[in-house]
Amino acid sequence: MPADDVDAMLDDWRTERPDLDPSAMAVVLRVHILSSQLAERLKDALAPLGLAPWEFDVLSALRRAGRSGGRTPKELCQSAQLTSGAMTHRLDRLEEKGWLRRRVAKDDRRSITVHLTPKGRTVVDRAVEARMEDAVQCVAGLKPTDQSSLARLLKKLGTGLTKHSKP
Repeated sequence: MPADDVDAMLDDWRTERPDLDPSAMAVVLRVHILSSQLAERLKDALAPLGLAPWEFDVLSALRRAGRSGGRTPKELCQSAQLTSGAMTHRLDRLEEKGWLRRRVAKDDRRSITVHLTPKGRTVVDRAVEARMEDAVQCVAGLKPTDQSSLARLLKKLGTGLTKHSKP
């Protein structure tokens, strides 16, 4: 496999700081670079639909709830890792576009659930198709077994990390 920019950086560190082992950076830097590239691809995939990534996050969380389901704002906050104030602002904007509506919860009139409108469902279904198609293109250079292995290893890496943890 040909060398890449990360290989060059690691070689530089081995020369400049031979007292340090930069091997872990081979993973961390590549994941970081891929994250940026994938975020740009997501923007590009959603742009023709007039959707921002944050809008897709909220709408797809609602879409995964199924036809009759909905989510509470708290569940949406947890899904998107946002504060309630930030989520309220996002819900307001999506409601203005006619993509979702809030309803009083059937079992607890003090709380609300958020549901997709038919218009919102149409938009998010198109976006999911574009997102899935882009994901297929992203991993096209990997064999299916390599895709499975990479997914498993990334899951293992992610579950090993905790928010704000330090060694």
